[in-house]
Amino acid sequence: MDRPYTILSCAMSVDGRIDDTGPERLRLSNEADFAEIDELRAGCDAILVGVGTLRADDPRLLVRSQALRERRRAQGRTEHLLKAVLTRGGEVDPRARLFATGDAGAVVYTGGAGVATATRLLAGRPATDPPADVVDAGDPPRVDAILADLADRGVTRLLVEGGGHIHTLFLTSGLVDELRLAVAPFFVGEPDAPSFVHPAAYPYTPQAPMRLVEARALGEIAVLRYRLDRGEDR
Repeated sequence: MDRPYTILSCAMSVDGRIDDTGPERLRLSNEADFAEIDELRAGCDAILVGVGTLRADDPRLLVRSQALRERRRAQGRTEHLLKAVLTRGGEVDPRARLFATGDAGAVVYTGGAGVATATRLLAGRPATDPPADVVDAGDPPRVDAILADLADRGVTRLLVEGGGHIHTLFLTSGLVDELRLAVAPFFVGEPDAPSFVHPAAYPYTPQAPMRLVEARALGEIAVLRYRLDRGEDR
């Protein structure tokens, strides 16, 4: 494979919502699920989110467990993952915690006028912050271009963590290898709440479905894992 093995991970309600419309972030996972996601992150080389997630959550995208960080260091790797942000317009907040934390740096994927915008915005970051690159991935940015650049950076496993626009873009590209869903035991029921994916033409149809390789309970959370490339399970 000449691109990173790509895993898409998402926590959602039974009705497919990844948040509600309230001011506080909706909790969709439990501590056991958070621990598994931390383990999943620790096994990857890079993590990618969209600029919408950056604005809404201001995530740090770090490996939380000290033991997992030490394991990565013993393997000759950075303690944390390379962080990637996808934005069509390049309008990233240089003060976001994502750019100021970790030890592997960050890369912003954008295109067209977004390249100049992101470059200008990130130019004023403190010199003590980890490095951040801006990459032209097409206008609009293309998944294959992003994966090719990550492969050139030595990334062999990529974790994609949303939001809905990013999930849709990656899943419609046909370049996702694995999907992990954590389903919370409730409905959000709000028509304007953000959803896991958006209407689009997906390659996974009733005639060509994904392959369920795992289904289990994690407390009250249902964890479903699918293989999307129909290859051998890993």
